[in-house]
Formats: sequence, C-alpha cells, structure tokens
Amino acid sequence: MDVGSRQSAARSPFARRLRRSAVASVAALAVAAVALAGCGTGPTPNTSSGAGVINAIGAENEYANVLSQIGGQYVHVTSILNNPNTDPHTFESSPSVAEEVSSAQLIVQNGVGYDTFMNTIEAASPSSSRKVIVVQDLLGLPTDTPNPHLWYDPTTMPAAARAMAAALEQLQPAHAAYFESNLTTFLTSLNPWLDAIAAFKAKYKNVTVATTEPVADYLLTAMGIDNLTPFRFQADIMNGVDPAPQDVTLENGFFTDHTVKVFCYNQQVVDPLTTSIRLHALQEGVPVVGVYETMPTPGYDYQTWMLAEVNAIQKAVVDGVSTQHL
Repeated sequence: MDVGSRQSAARSPFARRLRRSAVASVAALAVAAVALAGCGTGPTPNTSSGAGVINAIGAENEYANVLSQIGGQYVHVTSILNNPNTDPHTFESSPSVAEEVSSAQLIVQNGVGYDTFMNTIEAASPSSSRKVIVVQDLLGLPTDTPNPHLWYDPTTMPAAARAMAAALEQLQPAHAAYFESNLTTFLTSLNPWLDAIAAFKAKYKNVTVATTEPVADYLLTAMGIDNLTPFRFQADIMNGVDPAPQDVTLENGFFTDHTVKVFCYNQQVVDPLTTSIRLHALQEGVPVVGVYETMPTPGYDYQTWMLAEVNAIQKAVVDGVSTQHL
C-alpha cells in the first residue's frame, strides 16, 4: 500500500484493512451469500470430513490450529485467514467460504473488530445449532479494545482452548474424554513458551523496544519489555492513517540515539513508511524482529510459533541478531 492509498483510507479502527473491494464483497455476501475468504482458504491438518466428524472453522489460522489439536480425528477444521505473506485483513470474495460457514457446527473467531466479516458471513447463513466462540467475549473485553491481537497474550489461548474443548464435548459427548485428553496435552505444550517468557522477564531488566504496530504488544508486556513507541503512532499505522511528522521523527530517533534494544515490526503488513523505518533501524545497528499476525505455515503450530517469537526477541536483545522472517 503506497502513501497515497494510506492517506485515502477510512479513518475508523482497522479501516485500512478492509479495502473497497472487500467491503463491496461483504455487502454482496449479505444479499447473495457470497462469503469473504482470507488471503487464502484451506484446511488445517485435519482434512477428512465424514460421518461423526465435526465441521469447524477458525477465522484465524492460529485458532484453527488449536481447534485442530484439540479436536483431533473427530474434527474437520478450515481456517480463513491463513496466509502469512499477505495483509490478513484484506479479503477476496469466495463462495466456498459461504459454503464452509453454512455447514460449520463450530466457529471460533477473535472479535474486538478484527474479524467482523465473520458476523456478516454467519448472518447470511444462520443456524440455530451452530456454536460460535468469540474470544473477546471469553476474556470479557469491550468491543473498543485498542489492540485486537489477542492471541499474543499468554492468557488468551488457554481460555480459548478450554472453550473449544467444552463446545466439542457438547457436540460429541461420546468423545468427551478424548477432547479433554487433547486439551490437557495442548495446555502442557504451552509450558516451554510460558517458561521462556518468565525466564526472560526475570533475567533481562529495563529492555526497551520500538514497534510499528501493536501486533506483539501483549507478548512484549508479558516479557517485561517497555515499548517506547507511543500507542498513537502504532494505532495510526494499524489504521492506515499517516502518523504525525513529530511521531515519525520520534520513532527514528529511538534508533539514532540507541534508546531501544530491538525494533519489532509487522512483517506481514508493510508500506513505504514502515519499510523506511525498518531500514533506518538496521542502518543504526538496531536488530529487527518481524512479528506475524497470522501463524506462519508450514513448520509451526501455535505454541512453537509463539516460542519462536520469544526466542527471536531474546536473540535480538542478547546477541544483537535480527530475525526478520521466522
């Protein structure tokens, strides 16, 4: 997206992400049941559907991945937002998504304005028996929560996983023990990530970073890291608004003055401004870490992805090494 495109974007929260073509497709969906896909559609590892198998959707591939881990052989999971190389908020119309939603027995979505397109798709094919888990509601968050990237908060996915298991057990009571066992396995598998967060926070004090967007802010906070970038700057970049010149100067000054140890940028959504800031950080010798909105695939599940982000940040802080791509 060039500067001109960013200047012409709507100024409401997350408006940058829904381009005009996508908005038109959403409107068409409500009338003609044509759904919006993510930057790609496709199943997570469970790809066979049949008798006794629950059809489920994770709006974002990180939720779909966890749903797949818990549901195992009894769940056919499709994710909508699953391309780590494209802006996850830009959609292309796809009738296949409407078909997936119409047959879904369970849907997991983020909420807080991040995936409101799902509400439109669901309304176009209503079902009284469909279970919908909205992670925002699980966490008791208001709709105007400023940072929508809830999956980076270490408290989010355990709550979401428990809700997933409970929903699956309601749909297939006969396999409740199986789902509970998978839930326990998943929660245990989060320990290396949680331990790495705790170890970093205990060992490294007064670490400062700069960012482009609040993608990993929940994780940075959990690690005890101080993000010096004003949230107004992060919100401007996230919403497609040109930041104030003084904020751009402030951001670049963090690198020139070496007041930050690391620069974390949204690796999936870049424009000329964020690219220039990233290059300035590198020129000044500040290590750069790319953070992702959707789970990089192949090669990762949710827990290994989160651990890889922590390890990349630690490598930048301790060794001064950049990890721009996982």
